[in-house]
Amino acid sequence: MSTEEIRAFVLTSLTEMNYSIAGVDDDTPLGPAGVDLESLSLAELGIRVEERFGVMFEEDEAELLGTMTVGEFGAALAARIESASAANQ
Repeated sequence: MSTEEIRAFVLTSLTEMNYSIAGVDDDTPLGPAGVDLESLSLAELGIRVEERFGVMFEEDEAELLGTMTVGEFGAALAARIESASAANQ
């Protein structure tokens, strides 16, 4: 899975969750001073990730997600997808 596909998924999810993605790039924080996702929205994004890619972020990681940028989240997600794929082979 390419980082572009993951990025497109994240941006589409944010739009579907009624967040503006105008000006959002890989350096935009998911939390305050960026997209401004609150804890429930971070949880929803986590559920969307689990449904789409079959990988999950634990509850205790939700706060960490809020400190990530869009690019960092995409990279973390790509690493989990790759790890899960390798484990299933």
